[in-house]
Amino acid sequence: MTENSRARFVRRLMSCAIAISAASTAMAAEQGTVWNGKVAPLPTPWTSEASPSNALPEYPRPQLARPSLDHPSWMSLNGLWQYVTGDGQGAPPFGQALKQQVLVPYPIESVLSGVQQHVDFMFYRRTVEVPADFTAGGKHVRLNFGAVAQDAIVYVNGTQVAKHEGGYTSFSADITSALRGHGAQEIVVAVHAPVDSVNVMVGKQRLKPEGIFYTAASGIWQSVWLEPVPATSLAQLHFTAAKSLDAFTVTSKIDGSGAGATLHVVAYADGKPVGEASGPPGQALHLAIAHPHLWSPQDPFLYTFKATLSQGDQHDEVTSYAGLRRIAIAKVGGQNRIVLNGKPTFLLATLDQGYWPDGIYTAPTDAALKFDIQKTKDLGFNTIRKHIKVEPARWFYWADHIGLMVWQDMPAMPNGRNDKLSDGDKARFRKDVAAIVEQLKGETSIIGWIPFNEGWGQWSIPAAAELATQIKQLDPTRLVDARSGANCCDTKGDPHAGDVIDVHDYQGPGLPSPDAQRAAIDGEHGGLTLGVADHVWPNTPINPYGAVKDREALNAGYVANTAVLRDKGVAKGMSGSVYTQITDVEGEHNGLFTYDRKIEKVDEAQVRAINEATIRAGGKP
Repeated sequence: MTENSRARFVRRLMSCAIAISAASTAMAAEQGTVWNGKVAPLPTPWTSEASPSNALPEYPRPQLARPSLDHPSWMSLNGLWQYVTGDGQGAPPFGQALKQQVLVPYPIESVLSGVQQHVDFMFYRRTVEVPADFTAGGKHVRLNFGAVAQDAIVYVNGTQVAKHEGGYTSFSADITSALRGHGAQEIVVAVHAPVDSVNVMVGKQRLKPEGIFYTAASGIWQSVWLEPVPATSLAQLHFTAAKSLDAFTVTSKIDGSGAGATLHVVAYADGKPVGEASGPPGQALHLAIAHPHLWSPQDPFLYTFKATLSQGDQHDEVTSYAGLRRIAIAKVGGQNRIVLNGKPTFLLATLDQGYWPDGIYTAPTDAALKFDIQKTKDLGFNTIRKHIKVEPARWFYWADHIGLMVWQDMPAMPNGRNDKLSDGDKARFRKDVAAIVEQLKGETSIIGWIPFNEGWGQWSIPAAAELATQIKQLDPTRLVDARSGANCCDTKGDPHAGDVIDVHDYQGPGLPSPDAQRAAIDGEHGGLTLGVADHVWPNTPINPYGAVKDREALNAGYVANTAVLRDKGVAKGMSGSVYTQITDVEGEHNGLFTYDRKIEKVDEAQVRAINEATIRAGGKP
């Protein structure tokens, strides 16, 4: 063999090796092989992208962001942690290397976590080298958790730094005093996850999933990260549009002492400053906007903000964003209707449960998280009902930017136990509702709150009115649907409270009329069922209601169902509806997409056409 022949032979071998490697990678992606070599029971297009080096690496909190382009001022702690099950009695495993690994932030029941089983008690452990510049110049270090289900106690180097109850809200801790002078720092998180064995917010999670209830999602299920901050720093920053729609009210919370501190906020539109405000932190600031540009689903324009908290020579700088928009109830043609920015608007929504076959409660990637929202918009909907789950901050980031209005449910306590709830159960639910509202009330996309769904966990008919009042006091700028599905199923009855009358009608749609105080919507309808072979959750019986025989029947059924809203619902003064649902979930095959998001079961053009026609009809005075 000549030298040239040998070179050609080597090049052919290299080309074959590259081709084989590419084919193997493509096959692994198709088969849904995860980071530890296991095959996902139902892979999504993103399953193989979630790995120890690529576990949701995006900055988790876009409305209070500290990243810097020239010097990243945060550290993601997503990735592999050590893991061990517990019994609720033993001491935390300080200084002990644990044999098992878990991929954070995927729930332990998910294939992406690497654990794939439920336990009530567990420990997470990892060590981390904190960069020297995180503590230089008197800076403090905060450890942040997006969410941990259900209750968590956090230790750093054996010192307890945080204790948090509630599986749907974020929390953080100043860990500066617990840090060693140098070297590896040990973080241990003790978690208790009883799911539906106790009366706490669990949404649709069940230890024994069946029918309309699904696999549990326990442990750390949202991002974890470190960031350096000044001794006094911003902990929360919310922008609320003024009724006049030409200004924002800026509210803030701080960590540390605010004595002598000043908050300065500058608003930008397309990179140009259009308003500013200054004042003491913790007090509401009025930020007038020159030439206001309103947010709507048709034009989801968002202002960006730079906020600087100054105290002596210390400065905390963050970026944020928000849209100018106002949601309200107003008389239109003599009837109570929902109006957005003063204009009647039909809120045509999908039910969105936020479940994933590979990550359960946690989308495998940020692109996956965006997918459901973008496809909802592509199909011609203008609203999402986020069903008894609270999503990570980046989900709302995408809803805000893509332009979808959101009905935000409160995660329900377990159903069927309304007469067994203690005063402590009720008090904890009220506390958790308040925490969720406080965390999310800066999100532009959220236009309404729903404390109870079909009476699940609703201990009396008046309880819905009580929670509606509580929420209105916390957030008077949004609508409250006191009880979605007054005609179904637990503790039936209209609480005669809140801003909307809401009925559920499968297949429907229901056609409620506004009353003297409230607008009217159908909070759930549709639910047309069509399974697609090879794209269903394995070993799970199908919930068969609303079955259709094929894709053509599903298209026709959806169009006919929505046409009733266009032709009759609007004439009765309805202001919105919620179609069940955007994707299949486990035993429910009534999605517009399969559970793995690989098959769109309807014709997008047909669905978009009837949806847009319905929104146009519902937007007429």
